Amino acid sequence: MSSVVHPTTLVNDPERLEALLKEIPKEPGVYFMKDSREQTLYIGKSKCLRTRVRSYFRDFHGHMPRITVMVMQIVDIEFIVTDTEAEALALEANLIKQHQPHFNVLLKDDKKYPYLCVTWSEDYPRIFITRKRRQSPKDRYYGPYVDVGLLRSTLNLVKRIFPLRQRPQPMHRDRPCLNYDMGRCPGVCQQLISPADYHKTLQRVVMVFQGRTTELVDILTQQMERAAEDLKFEQAARLRDQIRGLERLCADQKVALPDDTVSRDAIALAADEKHACVQIFQVRAGRLVGRLGFVADAESGPPADILQRVLEAHYQSVEAVEIPAVILSQYELPEGEILSEYLSQRRGRKVSIEVPQRQTKANLIEMVERNAQYELARTQAAADRNTQALQDLAIVLDLPDLPKRIEGYDISHIQGADAVASQVVFVDGMPAKQHYRHYKIKNPAVQAGHSDDFASMAEVIRRRFRRYAADPDQPRLGHPDWPDLVMIDGGKGQLSAVVEVLREMNLLQDLNLVSLAKKREELFLPGESLPLVTEPDQPGVQLLRRLRDEAHRFALSFHRKKRSDRLRRSRLSDIPGLGQHRQKELLAAFRSIDYIREASPEQLATVPGIGPQLAQTIYEYFHPQADPSDDRDRSA
Repeated sequence: MSSVVHPTTLVNDPERLEALLKEIPKEPGVYFMKDSREQTLYIGKSKCLRTRVRSYFRDFHGHMPRITVMVMQIVDIEFIVTDTEAEALALEANLIKQHQPHFNVLLKDDKKYPYLCVTWSEDYPRIFITRKRRQSPKDRYYGPYVDVGLLRSTLNLVKRIFPLRQRPQPMHRDRPCLNYDMGRCPGVCQQLISPADYHKTLQRVVMVFQGRTTELVDILTQQMERAAEDLKFEQAARLRDQIRGLERLCADQKVALPDDTVSRDAIALAADEKHACVQIFQVRAGRLVGRLGFVADAESGPPADILQRVLEAHYQSVEAVEIPAVILSQYELPEGEILSEYLSQRRGRKVSIEVPQRQTKANLIEMVERNAQYELARTQAAADRNTQALQDLAIVLDLPDLPKRIEGYDISHIQGADAVASQVVFVDGMPAKQHYRHYKIKNPAVQAGHSDDFASMAEVIRRRFRRYAADPDQPRLGHPDWPDLVMIDGGKGQLSAVVEVLREMNLLQDLNLVSLAKKREELFLPGESLPLVTEPDQPGVQLLRRLRDEAHRFALSFHRKKRSDRLRRSRLSDIPGLGQHRQKELLAAFRSIDYIREASPEQLATVPGIGPQLAQTIYEYFHPQADPSDDRDRSA
């Protein structure tokens, strides 16, 4: 494996490029593209590493713009050889999750479609709908689902059929809430059910979202009959009610298809020049049990390549039992055999990938494509509105091009206390939350009772762009991390502070700046004493207001969290012998200061690291004893 990083890009050093290509074997494996800062730009796989890597540099100006930009930044290539193409596919998936390379982002993370999350990392897992996938390896995500209304109704019905945890936090310290009395919750807050038994219940629930409802009904039917034979009529009645609820759930899935003996997924897309809307229909036992949606970058490759990458990303995140026997594809996949072999190994049985041409299977693909076209039309309408706003903004600010990446900054504090800042990013007029950042203000002059928004904003901008100032040769314009426009929340004062910092860093000439004053929604440019002449309802001004409001929301939420953590720690920090680690253990066990106050010394002593003596100290801190002399005085 190559490991020496050179400052010169490979496209500008043909001799080193050719020598490096000769080192790469003609075997299956995974390759890494790296830039001058040793950051991984792209991770890919191939059944012939040398041929694939060489293809990037052969007439690279003829590639799509996205690939051309990447190739121009490559200074080194590393590789890992595998025995088979299927192993390379599995290794590539793990490495992409680990490194998160910028140019591997095929699917746009715009939170358009929701997921269903099950937090298996907890003793009593929660099940809820979310638009953000966290990185816990134990938690499971199902989706993304196109029809959020159907997803919510399904989850609500499941929570009525099975007794599940209903609240993220318990309502009462020492007793269950009304959900337990109604049979909606098994009393997890008081541990009235063991984690093992609760996991068994949740495993049945998960089968619904895996498309295995029919299999679950069969299992419950067998258990009901066995309970009736054993004269356990109450248990049999509960199972009967669950079966009826699941049958009602199946009845709501109105699209029925012939050949109910085969499980299959069907994938198709509809694309324009920029967007590709991909849909996967999950068919189990002749019924459409799930409709998943993905939004991809159409410039990332031809339709067949996009379908290949979507299928790889989707099936790498599901359990083996969810992989169907047949996958129907709109186009012939470029590496369909590799994917089929990989999925067959995971499933333990043959998985075939087909491109249907006629009859029932072709009709299914046409239905999937038609739904993808409707999603594309909605995406195009939203994109047109954003484009109109970006065009108007470019005219108002006299920008040479449409601002693709816009960054907004805001400061949040209460009279200088718990001062924080936010950086939010809009890409193509839409929030790109994976690029959001928080900053804790480190300026010692900014403290409780003394605030300085100008100095705080200057500090944040300095920290954001200091790596570009430290490396003048680092590419700026066109770099994916470099903003086309920076918006400062505030008036001329905040803008002047930012201008001064960027001038010191020799970056002012490369950045477009604008500030948005809150009172009159006025726009100010550097060096201009008067605001720009604009209308409040202009599309470009509305876009900046959405950016400002998002920056304010993001900064405020972080400030509130920081303040809440400080207040919680300040109370516990007054207790002798209670350090930071033990404070965290207490809060993890009791969730709040109020519950810690209500706990007995025996309950406190059960927390790891809290012995009987310290537990008594904590209890006495929250329950101080009155002075006996005071009692005598009052009785007199």
